[in-house]
Amino acid sequence: MSSPREDETGGLPPQIASRLRDLRRRSGLTLEAAARRAELSPAHLSRLETGGRQPSLPSLLALARIYGTTVSELLGETPPERDPIVRTDRAEAVTADGWTYRQAGGSGRAMQALRVHVPHGPRRGHDLVRVHPGEEWIHVLTGQLRLVLGETEHILRPGDSAHFDSLTPHRIAAAAPEGVDLLFVHTLLRSTVAELCIGGPVPHAP
Repeated sequence: MSSPREDETGGLPPQIASRLRDLRRRSGLTLEAAARRAELSPAHLSRLETGGRQPSLPSLLALARIYGTTVSELLGETPPERDPIVRTDRAEAVTADGWTYRQAGGSGRAMQALRVHVPHGPRRGHDLVRVHPGEEWIHVLTGQLRLVLGETEHILRPGDSAHFDSLTPHRIAAAAPEGVDLLFVHTLLRSTVAELCIGGPVPHAP
């Protein structure tokens, strides 16, 4: 079975490949640093940036998050006129490491809203504490959420919310066997320090 980060053979158009390289450089990341955060080898990312490979969706999602942009903007697509309404039947689910994400807000905004299902049990990198610029707001829809802020652990139940500065070291997990469903909002601030708490690729320990 292929890795979710494995990309397909065939190349990207030159303008998109060069855009990947330009976005990485504008983010202040070396090829090695960006590849590590995206869980790619430097050689693989180099092939993407030179048009030698076509990226998979997980790779695009990872790179977009690292560079503080969207997949559409990463590919140079002109966004359509913004629609303030997000219909539930148009919110395609994306699963990564067992977590399921659905868009709950518009694209190209200063913040991103997601509906997230967090299953119970270990997730790769779940013990890593995340720190990054911005703010986060989490609202529990169903289930129970374990939220660690700094050295304090909180259990949130349906109807509970948390709003905190993302520079506070934080970690989240489902606190009950049925998992937990959340509304999650975060500011899309670009950071070369760490990825976003939810949905970002797991950073490697130094």
